[in-house]
Amino acid sequence: QVQLVESGGGLVQAGGSLRLACVASGRTFSTLLMGWFRQAPGKEREFVAAMRSGGRTAYADSVKGRFTISRDNAKNTVYLQMGSLKPEDTAVYYCAAGWDLGVVNPKSSYNYWGQGTQVTVSS
Repeated sequence: QVQLVESGGGLVQAGGSLRLACVASGRTFSTLLMGWFRQAPGKEREFVAAMRSGGRTAYADSVKGRFTISRDNAKNTVYLQMGSLKPEDTAVYYCAAGWDLGVVNPKSSYNYWGQGTQVTVSS
């Protein structure tokens, strides 16, 4: 069982930056696929970024060049550095973890989810 706790959300002006963090319980963190998803009001939860256990990363086209995912296996933590934020980035951001077996984009690749943290970008 893996438990995930996100932090770092908040209110920021357009063009600003935020860093989200997600701490995972358990001793298998280094073997996990870690991802970030987001869900805006009235919309489906969508893929944002992922990092495989080996370090390979993937990003949604909408955040490429603006967001960076990283992980610190010693701290069981995955981060999402968000820059050049836009009002359309406003959403609840969820951390997710899964067994690193296949593609990284679908929600179905992830077995564990955090409770979410709100990010609001004002114009």
